[in-house]
Amino acid sequence: MRLYLTLLLAALPLAAQQQHDMANMPGMAHEAAAQAEPMEASGTGINPASSPMNMARFSAGRWTFFAHGLAFVTEIQQTGPRGADKLASMNWFMGEAEHGLGGGTFSVRSMLSLEPITVSDRRYPELFQTGETAFGVPIVDGQHPHNFVMELALSYSHPLSAKTSWEVYVAPVGDPALGPVAFPHRVSAAELPQATLAHHLEDSTHISHDVVTAGLTHGIFRVEASGFHGGEPDENRWTIAYGAIDSWSSRVTVSPNANWTGQISAGRLTRPEALETGDQVRTTASVTYNRPYARGNWATSMIWGRVHKTALQDDLNGYTLESVLRFTRKNYITGRMEQVDKDELLPGGGVFRVEAYTAGYTRDFYFVPRIATGLGGNITAYSIPAELRHAYGQHPIAVLIFLRFKLQDASPPPQSASSSYGQVEGRP
Repeated sequence: MRLYLTLLLAALPLAAQQQHDMANMPGMAHEAAAQAEPMEASGTGINPASSPMNMARFSAGRWTFFAHGLAFVTEIQQTGPRGADKLASMNWFMGEAEHGLGGGTFSVRSMLSLEPITVSDRRYPELFQTGETAFGVPIVDGQHPHNFVMELALSYSHPLSAKTSWEVYVAPVGDPALGPVAFPHRVSAAELPQATLAHHLEDSTHISHDVVTAGLTHGIFRVEASGFHGGEPDENRWTIAYGAIDSWSSRVTVSPNANWTGQISAGRLTRPEALETGDQVRTTASVTYNRPYARGNWATSMIWGRVHKTALQDDLNGYTLESVLRFTRKNYITGRMEQVDKDELLPGGGVFRVEAYTAGYTRDFYFVPRIATGLGGNITAYSIPAELRHAYGQHPIAVLIFLRFKLQDASPPPQSASSSYGQVEGRP
């Protein structure tokens, strides 16, 4: 499995290059034009500007509105003593309104999820996943649902010159400047319904409370600083929690062209886990590449995240390599490889390094106008240390089969139509 996934991820750029060359042949036009500016996807985090984004766009007066969303209906099957089976839905829906103001752009954003209903018992099965709580105890071998309100934010950006601008982002619920784009919105994870095992080392702050971010962009560089409440969301996923702005982060992002973006970030989180004493110091670095070509795109991310737990003086590292290749518009091949340190898997404690290798495929169908229905699945195999085999078995495996629904814009894509959330993509 490890060799297969390595070859798969290595082969994707070759396939993308072949499709790119075909797209440049006479009569073959690029149907996903590269954007001049990087596109915000989660808080103020950005995917490459050339990334596709399925959305509806319309105007009313001086306001421009955008809407998009994604929903997976997923059957999960796992092997081993700790394996579990479940039918669950992972989903989110976003709306944004933009308006010119004072020479800049003012926007209002909201992002909602029905996972408090569609993920029962406050978790869905995911072997070796940890983080947050359910019914007062730490979640182990499961992923918590997202909050009903994933984001509620105001932002304002204003140009200072042709190459320089500043931005302010204020959110009762939002994403501070820490880590890569969160996995639900990352272009390279678009066809993977399950969370990364390194989620709480890389991008778990994408739902934080009382977030204030200020940023300055000059040319290819963006520098940001955030203050926010460091505690993870509590188990009541329907409410908007609040707390003191007791944590901070900063991030430097570099976007040399429409296809590349990378970031380095660091922050200190005050008491993020309800049942753990002490703070966490998080450091992350990532690079994402997207290449659009005729009837598809290829997107890959490499991510590193480290958490230092001040109470235990533990350092936990997570490494993620993931990729999705879309070809002939309707087909997707996905892959993800992870190496993650976990310290909550056994009652007696201890840090264990777990490796996970995921491969999958999705096929799109168009039964409903403006909705792309994908039928897909993926399989994950794990490599674990000998100390964990009595609890998980020799060769644990997880299989996911899913239906995916995503909003498509029914109109042909304008050459440069975009919002702060991404590029408009037409319905195939």
